[in-house]
Amino acid sequence: MAEINSKKVLILAGQGVEQVELTSPRDALKDAGAQVVVAAADGKEFQAMNGDWEKADTFTPDLALADVSVEEFDALVLTGGTLNADAMRINSEARSITVQFFEAEKPVAAICHAPWLLIDSNKVAGKKMTSYTSVKLDLQNAGAEWVDEEVVEDGNLITSRNPGDLEAFNKAIIAKLS
Repeated sequence: MAEINSKKVLILAGQGVEQVELTSPRDALKDAGAQVVVAAADGKEFQAMNGDWEKADTFTPDLALADVSVEEFDALVLTGGTLNADAMRINSEARSITVQFFEAEKPVAAICHAPWLLIDSNKVAGKKMTSYTSVKLDLQNAGAEWVDEEVVEDGNLITSRNPGDLEAFNKAIIAKLS
């Protein structure tokens, strides 16, 4: 796997995040040498879930969203989990961070329900993307071309469908940073 020792990656996660969609990219990026920072809405401990219904572990983020400085990071990873993704999409700080990554032309990777945040940040029109199946129509209505593939790359945007795609998703993020 490629080395990305000088890279710093921001992961947005919060209450109801699908645990493996946080831990798998975080661990893969760390193993490749990246510095990984997790940011949550209020900077407080949050409950992860397995499949939206079963409580998993709790996590303490490194930063609150209000304390994120996009200039410090090389890439953004947006996690799924229905509750997490729904809360992120209506969070003005999460939307602002996302827009700033796009404007800086830095890689943005989103899995499962996370493209909801991209929709509410007005960053999907004209993009080829994938997501969890229930987000398909939302993406299409926002002007994206939705495809059913484990990883879809369109410029600096990387999207995946679900936890089953995490290995390919992680590899795509690391390759983009290499």
